[in-house]
Amino acid sequence: MPSLSSSVPGPQTLAALVESAIAARSLRLGRAAHALVLRSLAPAVPVFLANHLVNMYAKLDHPTTAAALLSHHPAPSVVAWTALVAGCAQNGRFPDALRHFSRMLRAGVPPNDFTFPCAFKACAALRCAATGRQVHAAAVKAGLVADVFVGCSALDMYCKTGLKSDARKIFDEMPEKNIVAWNAVMTNAVLDAQPDEVVGAFVELRRLSDSYPNSITLCAFLNACAGARDSYFYAGAQLHGFIFRSGFESDVTIGNALIDFYGKCHQPHTARKVFDAILTRNDVSWCSMIVAYVQNGVEEEAFGVYSEARREGWYPTDFMVSSVLCTCAGLTGLDLGRSMHAVAIRSCIDTNVFVGSALVDMYGKCGSIRDAQQTFEDLPTRNLITWNALIGGYAQQGHAMMAVAAFDEMIQGGEVAPNYVTLVCVMSACSRGGFVDEGLEVFETMKERYGIEPHLEHYACVVDLLGRAGKEERAYEFIKQMPIRPSISVWGALLGACKMHGKMELGKIAAERLFELDPEDSGNHVLLSNMFASAGRWEEATEVRKEMKDVGIKKGPGCSWITWKNQVHVFQAKDTTHPRNAEIQAALARLEREMKAAGYTPDTNYALYDLEEEEKEGEVLRHSERLALAFGLIRIPPGIPIRITKNLRVCGDCHSALKFISRIVGREIIVRDNNRFHHFEDNRCSCGDYW
Repeated sequence: MPSLSSSVPGPQTLAALVESAIAARSLRLGRAAHALVLRSLAPAVPVFLANHLVNMYAKLDHPTTAAALLSHHPAPSVVAWTALVAGCAQNGRFPDALRHFSRMLRAGVPPNDFTFPCAFKACAALRCAATGRQVHAAAVKAGLVADVFVGCSALDMYCKTGLKSDARKIFDEMPEKNIVAWNAVMTNAVLDAQPDEVVGAFVELRRLSDSYPNSITLCAFLNACAGARDSYFYAGAQLHGFIFRSGFESDVTIGNALIDFYGKCHQPHTARKVFDAILTRNDVSWCSMIVAYVQNGVEEEAFGVYSEARREGWYPTDFMVSSVLCTCAGLTGLDLGRSMHAVAIRSCIDTNVFVGSALVDMYGKCGSIRDAQQTFEDLPTRNLITWNALIGGYAQQGHAMMAVAAFDEMIQGGEVAPNYVTLVCVMSACSRGGFVDEGLEVFETMKERYGIEPHLEHYACVVDLLGRAGKEERAYEFIKQMPIRPSISVWGALLGACKMHGKMELGKIAAERLFELDPEDSGNHVLLSNMFASAGRWEEATEVRKEMKDVGIKKGPGCSWITWKNQVHVFQAKDTTHPRNAEIQAALARLEREMKAAGYTPDTNYALYDLEEEEKEGEVLRHSERLALAFGLIRIPPGIPIRITKNLRVCGDCHSALKFISRIVGREIIVRDNNRFHHFEDNRCSCGDYW
């Protein structure tokens, strides 16, 4: 029989057990291996095995236990100290990593070429340039700065802490520049939004270096071109040719980067070709293709890609679901969005902050602010995007008071700070709700309170805020005093306000500026023409229409659509092509009689100005949103809100009519035009007639 001592595992076997615990990321297995070490070898645990134990606890994110073991080590070596520093750095405990690095130096143990990269990584993550310089000095004294890995880590640290001149000096002085060093330069330039530096470094790499680009190099180049979009489209397309010639086209990571590049450069069809050519796709491939379609406004194709992924057996991830929710928001497809919410719940990712934020955004953009509120309240954690989605949803619905209240709650909570998007949402809500003083206060204090410089969007919000409140002259003076050149949105806000309040001469000035900035936009010409027509200035209105015809500008047709049982029904003004047209016309005639009995009078200023009065009444009564509404009343059962989307702004007469109809039929009617949502119920609209 074998002796009892022969069954005791040896140090090498125990070391293998400790390493297996690290590989399995199992603290329970690691503690069991530690107990076996103590039972088998204590008190004479070999030094190398003690180092293994320190490494295990550090890697499994138990630095306190690792440090305690190290303190009982009779003579801790550089291996044990490096294991502790590396474990802290790998698990994101960067202050602890630097603290243990400092203890190591005080203990008189010189760091090695594995220790210094971990310390540089901690300095970079903490954006601590002063400490990084000290670590660099220690590397110089140790004679290790010439080591390629130490040098690359120092280079990366200087880049991430904003010391570009030091980073360039390190790079220039490196005796050996391997591909890791070149990649560090390029990836950090991408993070700093410096595409020129990325392209220049790549050209320099190809001309002067023996190193050959790898997947990281090529992805960095493509990311830089994607960030710069049109400016670097041809550079990215040329790199695509290099990728094909160099045999990298089968690399899924590079394929995904190409999809992202073409998507951001408004080439979704080319992105699809790249996607179809990838032989072995991963979940990033599918998500990238979905996002490429979403970014280019082709949401139907985006949802088609998601459906294709599900058919091929891919499980919905948080990024995939949040991307698809963006398609639902773009399509204002509430039923589709609710289906995706159910998918998120079944996949146990509905409380993920990214999915939750996308859900809040989707419900807000689909006109269901109650669902947006409930989703927001149910989230265990919220980030800036979540708050922006909620405030933006309130703004689109015209709930100015609720938007301001949510903004105040966000500020008082102190967990997240607002960015420029937050302030655009708040100011937009104030504009749509008539909260002039509150909106101006946000604008006037944004730099002092939040450290945010005003963007063009903020200036446009101020013009809209003043213009809607009937202060067009003040808005014009504000534009003239802007420190930056007014944009299309700024002049467009002024023109819309002038149309609303009948300020003809000022409206002409705004329109002329818009014609200079965007001569092809038919909407500005139509708005100016209608402004003249509503004031009875027919000759000027006709002249604007004639100018449109002379330069070949065509007005796109207005249309409205309504979804029922997964089918979209589209209507244009005076449309008679729908299969149920007879029922629709009968329903409209009945509604017309009941509205007139309730006191409704058509406002013919919103009809074409070259028609007789009786014909004008017929025009406004057959606008596309009314046809869609009649269909909804015929097909959608009582109790279910009728949701209509229109590609143009709802005219004043239809707005008035829809309020009457909501009381007559006792239904909630929700209309999403190209500017905002209108919730009609019991002869009232959520906008308070201020839109």
